[in-house]
Formats: sequence, C-alpha cells, structure tokens
Amino acid sequence: MNLKVSMTLGLVALAISTVPAALGQCGMPLKAIKPAAWHPQDGAARLVRTSDDERFRREDGKSMIGMWHVVFTATTMGDAKIPATVIDNALAVWHSDHTEIMNSVRPPQDGNFCLGVWEQTDRSKYFLNHIPWYSNEFPNTNSSGIGDPAGPTQIHEWVTLGENGDSFTGTFTLVAYDLSNNVSASFAGTLTGTRVTVNTTEKELVGK
Repeated sequence: MNLKVSMTLGLVALAISTVPAALGQCGMPLKAIKPAAWHPQDGAARLVRTSDDERFRREDGKSMIGMWHVVFTATTMGDAKIPATVIDNALAVWHSDHTEIMNSVRPPQDGNFCLGVWEQTDRSKYFLNHIPWYSNEFPNTNSSGIGDPAGPTQIHEWVTLGENGDSFTGTFTLVAYDLSNNVSASFAGTLTGTRVTVNTTEKELVGK
C-alpha cells in the first residue's frame, strides 16, 4: 500500500513539473504578454504607431488625411461657360484607408452625405472618385420640402495639397444622372479646401 501511494504521489509531482514546459512548447509564454505596441530596443521599451499612415505622407509629414472645409465653384455647365457659381459648400473627411465622406450643404431630407475613394498620384497630388448615391432633387419647390427622387452623381476631383499642408486647390467635374441613368446635368470648375482643426470655429467656416 505504501509503495502504491509513493508511486502515485511521484507521478502527480512529475505531471505538475511538466506543465510549464508544455505551456512553453505550445507558444504560451510564462511571463506576462507585453502590448503589441511596445517593442524593446536597446534594453528599453518604446511606444510605436500601431496604425501607420506614413506611406500617404509627404517628406514633411503633411497629407490629405483629415477634415476639410471644401468649396466647389462651377465655371461651366454642360458645354457652356457660366459665371463662377458656388454649387457646394461642404465638410469632407479623407481617411487613411483611402476612403472619404462628405457632408454637403444640401438639406438632410434630400440626401446630404456621400462617399468616395482616393489615391495619391504624385507628391502633394491626389485624385478622388466621389459618388453621391440616389437622393432627391435639390433645389426644389415641392410644398413638402422634399425633392423628387433623383439618380446618382459622380464627382471627380484632382487636388494639390498646399505647401503648408493646411489648404488645397484643384479642379472637379460633376455629372448627375436621372433614374433612367441619363445625364441630367453636368458641371466643371475649381475647388478649394481649408483644413479643419481643433481650433476651427463655426464663424470661420461660414465666413468662407
């Protein structure tokens, strides 16, 4: 009996002693796991960027990523020249994943949010393919205040980021379609953008 008890206790002790080694072999470290954002270097820890957008930036660290106040000024309608006319005054956000969202000055009930995708074509130069999806006609004279259904629109933008990184200029084309996918209107012109920062005030935006 004593021999059986001694053998049993010996096996239990052996099993317990092998648990740490088994965990280590399965890739489970015995020490506490450090956050992925920390990488030891030269015996010290340092914090590094976990979501890196450096490949979208200029050498001076400036990029289109961020929030902008954008004004669209049309100079042609169809094939005819027209007096410079502001057709949109919007807020837009360019994201590091190459997507973009714009809050247009249109009434919300007619559809005032639209989406786009962009790419960098050269140093400080960018191209945006922006597609306002199905919405309602604006402006309109309906008594309900909601325009008749309208088809999608496609806006192309070619912009150049200013040297200060806080403004841009460029050109655009806009083609609007009806519900049968026929062109209902088209414009071309220029656009300007001013970066929105944590210090930007509403009065600054309205005044431009």
